[in-house]
Amino acid sequence: MKRNLISLAVAAACAFAGSAQAQISDGIVKIGVLNDMSGLYSDITGQGSVVAAKMAVEDYMKASKSSLKVEIVGADHQNKPDVGSNVARQWYDTEKVDMIADVPTSSVGLAIAKISADKGKLHVNSGSATADLSGKACNANTIHWAYDTWMLANGTGKAIVKSGGDTWFFLTADYAFGHALERDTEAVVLKNGGKVVGKVRTPFPTQDFSSFLLQAQASKAKIIGLANAGGDTTNSIKQAFEFGITKGGQNLAGLLVFLPDVHSLSLEKAQGLMLTETFYWDLNDQTRAFTKRFAAANGGKYPSMVHAGVYSSVIHYLKAVDAAKTDDGTKVAAKMKELPTDDALFGKGSVRADGRKIHPAYLFEVKKPSESKGPYDYYKLVSTIPANEAFRPLSESDCPLVAKK
Repeated sequence: MKRNLISLAVAAACAFAGSAQAQISDGIVKIGVLNDMSGLYSDITGQGSVVAAKMAVEDYMKASKSSLKVEIVGADHQNKPDVGSNVARQWYDTEKVDMIADVPTSSVGLAIAKISADKGKLHVNSGSATADLSGKACNANTIHWAYDTWMLANGTGKAIVKSGGDTWFFLTADYAFGHALERDTEAVVLKNGGKVVGKVRTPFPTQDFSSFLLQAQASKAKIIGLANAGGDTTNSIKQAFEFGITKGGQNLAGLLVFLPDVHSLSLEKAQGLMLTETFYWDLNDQTRAFTKRFAAANGGKYPSMVHAGVYSSVIHYLKAVDAAKTDDGTKVAAKMKELPTDDALFGKGSVRADGRKIHPAYLFEVKKPSESKGPYDYYKLVSTIPANEAFRPLSESDCPLVAKK
């Protein structure tokens, strides 16, 4: 199995207190960062997530003066559920990993969630989008952090329909994430009086979107909804621009667009895109300070929402380990739900019974080239979606952990 393994030890100077050490397995809290290190999601996750996890450990140790000893390892799941599952089993069974973080690609995230529950370990997911992680596929050992398909659909999709974009054609990545994003966005479109006139499933990943875009163009839908991510999103937007689709009067809806995607596309091609994220580097002094440090450690590249999610989730995880005085996955997950969340990047929030992390989301519009002051100055804030509105209400949850009245 081809595998890209990175090991970074980040430890506090002090040793464990005896009582604490007895409840920490093998004396080390071991975090595995599992993601796409080499493919179409590597810019939004990849090595940047390892950097973010390392920063989180360093910052938590400094602020808390904790005596925990923490080690970080990283691996490439190549966007394949079988590869990711094999890494997870090896980490859990032989390498004494306690928690797996990040994990983009929803099919991989769902697989890791099940393995973690079966083995009594903990999965804190910041990379996968499918809302099923805190819905029908939820379990007591999985926490879903930065964003999900329900949030994206109810942010971007709802705003576009309300502004007149009431006929849609979907280009959908043909795997769990794309299906979930199409499903959740279609529900929002229909609920708000819109209509879906067509859809096409695209192989994952795809280099040539020409035939799919021609179908979308022929549909005459006002909105072409891109239910894809990473390299698939940038390729489809670039090719739509080349075909003159937007000049012809149709608009693109990037249902999952990250800052590195816009950087790759250029403002000329991305301008006017509406998108929803839960983190942007230029929101406030704290996000700007984090970004300056992150970019210095990440080759000048600015953080994505996933990188911010890894940083935030690792800090909360370590708080919970300290508070629970154990690295037992089931007990730490329960403690993470019990403790309120509060960090520099996502602000105050909570983790619900279904494992969904709750915090505000932001609807952005991509700036015109003339509006940008420099690299990564790409977004205009359109509106803030409060934490209690940004994610699926518990009353609508199909998570078996949520008691129904």
